[in-house]
Amino acid sequence: MHVVPLPALADNYIWVLHDDDGQAIVVDPGDAQPVEAALTQRQLQLRAILLTHHHHDHIGGVAALLAKHEVPVYAPHDERIIQATHRVSDGNVVELVSPAARFEVIEVPGHTTTHIAYTGEGILLCGDTLFSMGCGRLFEGTPAQMLASLDRLAALPGNTLVCCAHEYTAANGRFAQTIEPTNTALAARRQEVAALRANDKPSLPVALATEQATNPFLRTDNDAVIAWSQRQGVAGDRVARFAALRANKDVFTG
Repeated sequence: MHVVPLPALADNYIWVLHDDDGQAIVVDPGDAQPVEAALTQRQLQLRAILLTHHHHDHIGGVAALLAKHEVPVYAPHDERIIQATHRVSDGNVVELVSPAARFEVIEVPGHTTTHIAYTGEGILLCGDTLFSMGCGRLFEGTPAQMLASLDRLAALPGNTLVCCAHEYTAANGRFAQTIEPTNTALAARRQEVAALRANDKPSLPVALATEQATNPFLRTDNDAVIAWSQRQGVAGDRVARFAALRANKDVFTG
């Protein structure tokens, strides 16, 4: 399976997955135009659309795509996503014949209450739940929900390719460095990202193992993160540590 990030809108990535025969899946198409351009340029046939949550920058292009392509649309149980043809929930499996692909659905509330992720084919399609060296804002869910969701994603195999929906990596890395200034894996990842972005290349996808080594939101039980939390006056509870991380990231301007 070929994994292609399509830049869209301000800083989104729409993910296109396709096989060698040109059969394609599109994930979170917030804009139809870059999808149509990629289908034409790469000589692909759209066969399915996967959606992770209801925000417009993830579903805004669905109606225009359906006007040209008669394909199934997989989405969470959320009435705000009106174009869905197949509603899926935790533990459901999306199995496609063309392209041959199988994805398990994981419910990951936090960013929104109905957010889902898809994992399979060595890929994690996580929408706005997990970002490289970061995580999504808590618009509808609680810190406890988001931490539980991230714990589930972090438990996937380390070689899983994480396909996030935004190019936030450089900014996330600057924040992560303030939490773990002596983390050598983090420093190396930041250098890698700087080189990629300087050449206008995506920082994604990224191996989950890299995130486990560099992402403070996956490292709430790490000694350095615990020490940082204690300096913030937060003791003990890992949910409180996570909440402190998220609150500090919300106001971070570095």
